[in-house]
Amino acid sequence: MTNNRKYPLWAKIILGMFLGIIWGLVAVKTGMEDFTENWVKPWGTIFIKLLKLIAVPLIFVSLVKGITSVTDISKLGRIGIKTIGLYVFTTVVAVVIGLIFVNVFKPGNSFSQESRNKFQQQYQQNIAEKEALAEGVKSGSPLFFFEEMVPDNIMKAAGDNSKMLQIIFFSILFAVAMITLKVKQIEVVKSLFDGLNDIILKIVDIVMMFAPVGVFALLSALIAEFSGDSDLFVALGKYAALTFFGILFMILTVYPIYLKLFTKVKIRKFYNAIFPAQMVAFSTSSSAATLPVTLKQCKEKLKISKSVANFVLPVGVTINMDATAFYQVISAVFIAQVFGLDLTISQQLAIVLTTTLASIGAPGVPGGAIIMLVIVLSSAGIPAEGLALIMGIERPLDMMRTAANITGDATVASIVASSENEIGSEEPE
Repeated sequence: MTNNRKYPLWAKIILGMFLGIIWGLVAVKTGMEDFTENWVKPWGTIFIKLLKLIAVPLIFVSLVKGITSVTDISKLGRIGIKTIGLYVFTTVVAVVIGLIFVNVFKPGNSFSQESRNKFQQQYQQNIAEKEALAEGVKSGSPLFFFEEMVPDNIMKAAGDNSKMLQIIFFSILFAVAMITLKVKQIEVVKSLFDGLNDIILKIVDIVMMFAPVGVFALLSALIAEFSGDSDLFVALGKYAALTFFGILFMILTVYPIYLKLFTKVKIRKFYNAIFPAQMVAFSTSSSAATLPVTLKQCKEKLKISKSVANFVLPVGVTINMDATAFYQVISAVFIAQVFGLDLTISQQLAIVLTTTLASIGAPGVPGGAIIMLVIVLSSAGIPAEGLALIMGIERPLDMMRTAANITGDATVASIVASSENEIGSEEPE
């Protein structure tokens, strides 16, 4: 008897994660780490590359389509102001929560001198590389992030996933120019973007068929790679637990409060809808790579209108990094505590401001937050060498942060859509 039951995407992803954990543990016990690195991990890398492959065209097409579908210019202004305002507000709230958590629990006060010296030596070269990458950012003017927003070569920006803000700027400029022209002048172009949007969404469907395999490969390789770092997890357990549960607190408490206050969306429905996106975000550590899934789930499951989703979510990939901001402020104060530095109120307020700006400029790709953390540390006079203490557990926390970041994106999209009465019903054809 044939079973024709189709399992949902999230169930397949969970199965892939479960099997990946089992494979990773078996690989550690049987000495198959090299086999996993050479023959299993590449499938996870291919999955990430496939998602990144469509990230830039998806952002460009969805933003242009989203903005041009809003024919009322005053309405476009409203959506833009609401979106940016909400993203900045939620980021500041996340930073303040992080500052409270780290000052109350003080995870750095229990760190031993022996562990401190060991990990400083182990990651000294990595720190030097990160500082070199961030040197251009640190030496820039206070308006560096706004300066970086404008590309001098859009083709070059399109070839670099860390330049998402520039892609968004050009997309908005392109779309605004379109809606200022007469309908007859842009009729062909609008039809072209409609077709491109359908093609990209079909590519998304094809890529997501590979998701369970990609998740399996990513997690099995991650467990195999971290098999020798048990001492690191023990030594930094307090810091990791604080960061983990703090981000979980945001996902399970802070965002539901926003939804309860500003929307009529059922909390259970919201989380059921975005769960596949959270799983992809967790396994890939990339908000940009997860964007196709986030868009799909918000439009199809939450019934957020295309005009709102296509505008709010791509912008959120770059400027809404709540969990990244939360992580950066906890990491900065933790490192200060490890080095025995007592931060003044003004220094901690400077961390709040710098962290908010740094999270806005942080690329939605794996590891992007580390480069921005160098800026936060420098602004508060905290030794950047302290990065050595946390880099060993960066990857698992990055996975958790990304899941929270896309949850924040979907939350803001729901709030904006609710304020515009564009959620919960099918759009007319």
